[in-house]
Amino acid sequence: MLHQKSRIHLVPVVTVALALVLTLAATPTVATAAAPSMPKDVQMVQPDPSLPEALAAFSGKWEGSGYHCGPTFPIQMFIIVEKITKEKVGLYVFYSPIGWNRREANVTIEDGEYKLWYISFAGRCEMMLRANELVYDAQPSWFTLGLKRVP
Repeated sequence: MLHQKSRIHLVPVVTVALALVLTLAATPTVATAAAPSMPKDVQMVQPDPSLPEALAAFSGKWEGSGYHCGPTFPIQMFIIVEKITKEKVGLYVFYSPIGWNRREANVTIEDGEYKLWYISFAGRCEMMLRANELVYDAQPSWFTLGLKRVP
């Protein structure tokens, strides 16, 4: 049996533990579904060796998930950078509510950094590379996702 003093010291510990459990239980998570089947007409083209390495690094397949328009609308995205030149990029973009769409993005350099962008239903969609992550920023939809490279 616990002494009265011991019970008093346990109250803050139990209170903090309960608050932590309730916080974790209420934290929204993004359920990731299985990857969608690849479009049948994907044509991956190796970047030309003359392209700057920082631009060629966009090439490949990328995957990420997060939220669009607040925590009640989870999304999953896949981006395939099929072909990349100094001016244009051929993309396949999978946005979970819509499916696969082929896009052509423009290449720009801002503050010494390459950026890919195109216009979609979500507004201006921009992609930048940050520490091995493709950052996808949709404006004015106000959502930003970090996508990881996948095989």
